[in-house]
Amino acid sequence: MTRWAMTADLRRCVGCQTCTAACKHTNATPPDVQWRRVIDMEFGEYPDVKRVFVPVGCQHCEDPPCMAVCPSTATKKRSDGIVTIDYDLCIGCSYCAVACPYQARYKTQKSSFAYGAPTENEAKRHDESRLAVATKCTFCVDRIDAGLAQGLTPGVDPAATPACVNACIADALAFGDLDNPQSNVSQLLAKNQSFRMHEELGTGPGFHYLWDKADT
Repeated sequence: MTRWAMTADLRRCVGCQTCTAACKHTNATPPDVQWRRVIDMEFGEYPDVKRVFVPVGCQHCEDPPCMAVCPSTATKKRSDGIVTIDYDLCIGCSYCAVACPYQARYKTQKSSFAYGAPTENEAKRHDESRLAVATKCTFCVDRIDAGLAQGLTPGVDPAATPACVNACIADALAFGDLDNPQSNVSQLLAKNQSFRMHEELGTGPGFHYLWDKADT
C-alpha cells in the first residue's frame, strides 16, 4: 500500500512563507484563502524565549472528522491517504469546516483576485467549480497522479511533488510514502523525534513535525 505524508522540520523552517506563496500561485486561491500557511509562535520565559514557525494546512487524516460529518459524501479519503473534495457533490454547508480541528477548510462565495482584475496566472488557473463549496489543500494530488502515470516518484521528482515542498528554501518540508521504509519521510521520522498536531483527538494526521534528533 501507499500512504502519502508530509514532514516539516521545525528546526529548519525560517517562516519565509515561500510555501504559502507557492501554494497560492499553483492553485490560484483567492487573497483570503491560504491552503498552506505558517504560524509564527513564541514560547518560554525571558531570557529563555524561543521562536518557531509551524507550517499548517489540511493534515490528510487517517480518520478525517470532516468526512464523517459531510452529508453529501463530497469529502472522501483515497486508499493512499489523500483526503479529497468532490466539488460536484459539495453543497457548501460548511459542516466540514466546523468539524476540522486544523482550521484547514475554506469557502469562497464569489470570485476575487489580489489586484482586482485577475493576473495571467489567476485567469489561467481560476476554477469556477471552487465557488460556494469547501476547498482545502489537496497535497497537489493532480501533480502526484500525473507524475505517477509518467513513472515519477512523488517526493523525489519535483514534477510529482507538492508545490510547497518544491518551493521550500530551507528544505524544511518533505513528502513521501510512509508505507515505504526507504522513502525520505520514513527515513526522516526514523532519525528524528516528531509529533502530530492534535494527535490526541484520534484523527491520525498525515503531517508530521520534526523537532529533535531521535534518542540513540
